[in-house]
Amino acid sequence: MEAGEYEFGMIGLGVMGRNLVLNIADHGFSVAGYDKDESKTAALKKDAGERKIFGALSLKEFITSLKKPRAIMFLVPAGDPVDSVIKELLPHLDPDDLIIDGGNSHFKDTNRRYEELEKKNIRFIGTGVSGGERGARFGPSIMPGGSKDAYERVRAILEKAAAKVNGDTCVTYLGPRSAGHYVKMVHNGIEYALMQLISETYDLMKTGLGLDDDRLHQVYSSWNDGDLDSFLMQITADIFEKRDDKTDERLIDVILDEAKQKGTGKWTSQDAMDLQVPVPTIDAAVAMRDMSGYKNERTMAEKAVSGPAPSLNLNKDEFIHDLSNALYFSMIIAYAQGMALLRKASETYRYNLNMEAIVRIWRGGCIIRSAFLENIRAAYNKQPDLQNLLLDPDIAKVVVARQKAVRAVVSRALNAGIPTPGLMASLTYFDAYRRSRLPANLIQAQRDYFGAHTYERMDREGVFHTEWEAN
Repeated sequence: MEAGEYEFGMIGLGVMGRNLVLNIADHGFSVAGYDKDESKTAALKKDAGERKIFGALSLKEFITSLKKPRAIMFLVPAGDPVDSVIKELLPHLDPDDLIIDGGNSHFKDTNRRYEELEKKNIRFIGTGVSGGERGARFGPSIMPGGSKDAYERVRAILEKAAAKVNGDTCVTYLGPRSAGHYVKMVHNGIEYALMQLISETYDLMKTGLGLDDDRLHQVYSSWNDGDLDSFLMQITADIFEKRDDKTDERLIDVILDEAKQKGTGKWTSQDAMDLQVPVPTIDAAVAMRDMSGYKNERTMAEKAVSGPAPSLNLNKDEFIHDLSNALYFSMIIAYAQGMALLRKASETYRYNLNMEAIVRIWRGGCIIRSAFLENIRAAYNKQPDLQNLLLDPDIAKVVVARQKAVRAVVSRALNAGIPTPGLMASLTYFDAYRRSRLPANLIQAQRDYFGAHTYERMDREGVFHTEWEAN
């Protein structure tokens, strides 16, 4: 290794980091990698083959190997580990060096780091990377935000590494400061919603209809061949065929029903509430992951609290047809909620997001990629400042045509006692959004009655208060 020989550096050689290094090197770039765990560095060296990859055994050796001004990406867990890596790096860096945080950092942390590093003349890019292990290796969706000039320095590398769809590369500069990490956060919020919605259809078919795993595989495969074509639908179909190597049972049937989470869905809900943007389908998905963690209490409650038998005695084929339409309806609503949040965040945080560009880079590599994203992209091409996807005439037609199905599915699920909070939240959002008048006038009257919070009137301008208990 000669000093200053490598074009790009990667700290953190776990599954994502190692595969992204191999991906970048496959496209002709020289890459240096470093991890405190020397076994991970050894694994990188083993996989490197003839590629121009250097596995450094110390941070000093890693820094020395990089061309100036340096471009260093790291993929480590969000929170304190990110600050720790930056603190360790800083004494070795020179002005105009670039740091890229490729993890799922909270956008407010990214803002803080951006400002702190700018004062030290160190460039910083907060970058969302979606696609998991395979995406990192063969082409993820990449969502960078921060210094525009700094992005231009690594643009060629990121464009080569990113997924490609119809000649378009699934990476673009999104905006200043934390724009990239904010977009990734909302991506993950939508991901939570889509996964919850699919899990509800599984429960309705498995518990309600009594379908076995072979039939479930068939249903999800057929759905993936139609309107519901998406990455999540594809992997869901695959899951029902996988056998457990320990019991030879279907693996899905021996997996504990407690879903873990790393916080990005929760952050989406939290900031949506701060910005007063309703995202109830995402909220329901976060709540149900929390509910899944109460396994022991749920087991006790099953014996202590009675309800309807979770059985759907109806024509299975007809219900499955309705269910596919209900899922399609609800997935569109989840996208609509996420995009509405991005629009409000763009205004509030001055990101100046290009909504069409976001949808374009989500079409490949990322977890929420689906055929319907082309419809969403078309909507933003026609109207870049579209306030909500439901206001696009073409998308509205698709949703309206499927509302009967989701109403039928939700009502049957309610009568059978099978929880479908995602489907219900999607329908409620649709019904509330399409009404010009909601019962919030009563809430305003109640607030004024007990707290003198005032109210506005429909028939005249101004703010009013009433002495409600006066004669």
